Amino acid sequence: METIISRLYALIKETNNLVDLEESIRLYMYEVFASQMGEVFTQINKVIKAEKQKLGWTVEREDWKTVQFTFGAVRFRHTLMHDLKGDSHYPFDEWAGLRKSQRYSPLTEVKVAELASESTYRASVQTLKEWTPVTMSHQTVGSIVKRVGDAQSQADVEMAAELEEAAPLPVGKEVDYLYTEADGVFVRSTKKKKSHEVRHAIMHEGWVKNGKRVSLSNQHVIMTTKPTDDFWKEVQSYAAHGYSLENTQVVTNSDGGQGYTAERFQEAFSQSRYPVLNQLDAYHVAQALNRALGGEKSEFKDGIRKALKQHDWQQFILWLDTYESTLENAKQVEKVNGFRTYIQHNWDRIFDWREKVEDPPEDARGLGAMESNQRRVSFRMKRRGMHWSAEGSEAMVKVKQGILNNTLRDVYLTSQKRSARKQRDVEKTVRMTEYLNQPTRPSIGAKEGSISLYTAHSSAIGNLMKSFR
Repeated sequence: METIISRLYALIKETNNLVDLEESIRLYMYEVFASQMGEVFTQINKVIKAEKQKLGWTVEREDWKTVQFTFGAVRFRHTLMHDLKGDSHYPFDEWAGLRKSQRYSPLTEVKVAELASESTYRASVQTLKEWTPVTMSHQTVGSIVKRVGDAQSQADVEMAAELEEAAPLPVGKEVDYLYTEADGVFVRSTKKKKSHEVRHAIMHEGWVKNGKRVSLSNQHVIMTTKPTDDFWKEVQSYAAHGYSLENTQVVTNSDGGQGYTAERFQEAFSQSRYPVLNQLDAYHVAQALNRALGGEKSEFKDGIRKALKQHDWQQFILWLDTYESTLENAKQVEKVNGFRTYIQHNWDRIFDWREKVEDPPEDARGLGAMESNQRRVSFRMKRRGMHWSAEGSEAMVKVKQGILNNTLRDVYLTSQKRSARKQRDVEKTVRMTEYLNQPTRPSIGAKEGSISLYTAHSSAIGNLMKSFR
């Protein structure tokens, strides 16, 4: 402690403003913590090595290893050993949960992935450099995102597989209503003229109002670039693990596009005894209307909207045919016919779900949250000419999914969590390390002493004795 205080005084003397002083202290803090942690790891390695030697393991060599933590680069010695079968091990690395050639701590990797989910890899590198002692290249950031995202993806696959293998359905939460919306957004591929579809679903239990702001209650998202069948397996597995839907009215919303049909929703929520309500997304209806009739206000558009709201097919056709009779351009006529076909194919899905149930909740609102939530993907993955590989796009959406669902850290750090037995071994090793690392008691020297002289003080030995006084 005295050394640290002395160093702080020295830093104050060396700097002439608080900005430089704080920066110097921050760097010194990283240095101290990383150095101390390195010594602790080295001591623990000694204890583990001794324990393994008692079991007959042999020492090959000792190496230096550096792992970048959020508080600095920790450098320590670890021992390469051979077990009784002759296999090579770094016992300390296995004890600590470090992967082979791991250079960054698990928390550092998770934080890097979280940061990269909101900014580019290069911007993430710059932010890390400014706020932490962590340094890495943008390629390393990409590798970490893939590793962390793959952990979340693997957890989702295992959940779906568990549902298929389980005989009885898991017991989940019981709710009166469950709301789900699904849609896709395309991001550009690294392959020329190719793209990846990010399939996206939102599942929630209703709405929470805070002043004028409304948010979704217990929202859960599912994102993937995998094929449509895999996407719906993930939706179904989460619904089955999270809820007991036998007595739940499921209300869904989509644009009716390929992969997001009413049949897909019915299959995913088939455990409910009620028919799944699937309505056509109002945003996509309005978008299709604007594409067909233009963005300007007109009595034709007002009439069509009123007919759709009242679910009056005759009035809808009357207004659309009347507008079509005013057109002379073949392309415009083609757009109108396309709109007619789109509405006709989805006519039974154009309704307000609140009018289809007997007793809707008091806080019930119309569905249509998907478009605003799609921005989470588009803002990160579609700007500034970004292109994505198949692995990179899947990893990024899974990282974002894990962050939104608050599962990313738990999923990624699962391998780092120790069993009760493993934790007892850890505590035992740490106790032994503390015992071996006890500081020696400082010597206070001899308070008083003398050397016996069995000869005359005038002799050579006597004169030497006098010189010591």
